Amino acid sequence: MNRLLATPAVVRLLSLYGREPVRVQAELALGRLRKELSEGRYESMEDLDRALGKLPDQLESELARAIGTPVRRVLNATGILVHTNLGRSPLTREVAESLPPLLDAYCDLELDLDTGKRSDRNREAEGLLKSLTGAPAALVVNNNAAALVLVLATLAKGREVVVSRGELVEIGGSFRVPSILEAAGVELREVGSTNRTRLDDYEEAIGPKTGLLLKVFPSNYRITGFVEETPISALVDLARRREVQLLVDEGSGLLRPHDAPQLRGHTSLAELIELGCDAACGSGDKLLGGPQAGILVGSAATVRSCKTNPLYRALRPDRTTLAALAMVLRRHLTASSLPIERMWPVGEAHRERVERVAVGVGGKSGVADGFLGGGSAPQQGIPGEVVILPADDVVLRKLRLGEPPVVAYQRDGRLVLDLRTVAPDDDEALIGAVNAARE
Repeated sequence: MNRLLATPAVVRLLSLYGREPVRVQAELALGRLRKELSEGRYESMEDLDRALGKLPDQLESELARAIGTPVRRVLNATGILVHTNLGRSPLTREVAESLPPLLDAYCDLELDLDTGKRSDRNREAEGLLKSLTGAPAALVVNNNAAALVLVLATLAKGREVVVSRGELVEIGGSFRVPSILEAAGVELREVGSTNRTRLDDYEEAIGPKTGLLLKVFPSNYRITGFVEETPISALVDLARRREVQLLVDEGSGLLRPHDAPQLRGHTSLAELIELGCDAACGSGDKLLGGPQAGILVGSAATVRSCKTNPLYRALRPDRTTLAALAMVLRRHLTASSLPIERMWPVGEAHRERVERVAVGVGGKSGVADGFLGGGSAPQQGIPGEVVILPADDVVLRKLRLGEPPVVAYQRDGRLVLDLRTVAPDDDEALIGAVNAARE
């Protein structure tokens, strides 16, 4: 037992799982080995040595099954930038490296250092969001669903919320807009049809019980053909005329208009405020490129009401989220480079990079579509050069289980590596992982 616990592979498990859980699993494994030995299962010392050599891997598998594996850094070679299963948008290296000094010590999260009095944890993010979107006020919560629930519960609890049938979307993980409305304590009032909802549909639904008009941008799908959608400007005019408030769930966290073709039809938070929406919400970890957060911008009265709702305390973010978000927002303010901009690489430098990696793994260059992902610009591919080489499901699995883990995809019997979602500093690690998986 002591020799087993002292082996380097098991010492690593001790650092991950602690001595007692490892010792318990080791006793069970050694007990099974003794039983097999007494039953004559091993004909030679060589057989026994091989069984002993497998014990660290067996311990790791049992511990992972019983306790779980730690989160690992993964190379995303799928070309999907906002990859929900891989943590959505990565923070820029500069932001990530600036966080530790704010996390391993105290910080002025809710303290005004000038006066020595308590301040507002939302103050820095609010100032940045107001500057970036032109909104009179802003608030940050845990995620976009939390922002939606907070506004609904604050402005329309016990009342009707008018939504187009074509916007009762599922936002991922089986969470659906009708379920969120129910959890917020509001009554859903569907209007229009799946493919066509006119302004008259909204107007006819407004009555004494109406608490809010809700507009939701579709996620992960597009309806085409015989369709009609009410413009946001028309909804703003209707809301003002009928004295109800309008909330728009923008979803993706696009702060300002973007000139990429895939985003030209996506109304940004700044544009929604300019159009006159009472409130708009989006995600911090999608197109914004920050940590998981819900961004709420709107009128001073609407944001103030949400902030004084007791539910806000349950939904407010911690200092890690706020610190990372503020750093990312400052990069937007100064037009600094963000990971999303890698999705549109141009010029000879990117082509040379693809060729260099292709040579390193014994493949060739080709063209394939990348995607924004995370419900942003669905079905709108971003063509770009990729690395292509022969592979099968076995190679894909070896890549996922390698060091570092690599997530790629297979198309027409070939492995596709999209470097747009791989940091250039990771190219050598990617080449090594691919070559190891193909041995």
